[in-house]
Amino acid sequence: MKAYIFLADGFEEVEALTTADLLIRAGIDTKLVKVPTGDESGCKAVRGSHNIKVKPDLTLDKDITAEDLMDGDCVVLPGGMPGTKNLAANSDVISTVKAYNDAGKVVAAICAAPSVLGTNGLLNGKKATCFPGFEDKLQGAYFTATGAVADGNIVTGRSMGSAVTFGLKVIEVLLGKEAADKTEASIYRG
Repeated sequence: MKAYIFLADGFEEVEALTTADLLIRAGIDTKLVKVPTGDESGCKAVRGSHNIKVKPDLTLDKDITAEDLMDGDCVVLPGGMPGTKNLAANSDVISTVKAYNDAGKVVAAICAAPSVLGTNGLLNGKKATCFPGFEDKLQGAYFTATGAVADGNIVTGRSMGSAVTFGLKVIEVLLGKEAADKTEASIYRG
């Protein structure tokens, strides 16, 4: 199994890194992919919404193309601002998300990022959740105020506070409930 997590400047650090950590613990090959947002001046790091810099594994259109990303099983969009807006503005991110959805691969988004799925028609008839105030962007979805929800190949999470629940739900969809339970036991949520 392989997962790609998109990081654009302004991403929510906890949502991205908690999800990455959990996927790796579950044995999923997980890559952090920088989404360029303009003149990067050669900077390889991506700055989170709380000014934490993270060095990604790959940079979109430099180290990997949108076509190359299709070898994965899951793509994850963390929320945060302006990270979510930066993801929504990148045509390669949108084409990848749509191609994953069309192929029945897992598309996961948390916090504000489910709005990217909603505005691109991926949530029609699906249950979904998001950060409070973004419900109107879940076009065609049935909103549920839970920490994380899966409906078919779509997984959505509510907020940074539900990052562990979201990551475990992604694992459950990819590998099954037993794998998610084993991963949860390994982090001891007391």
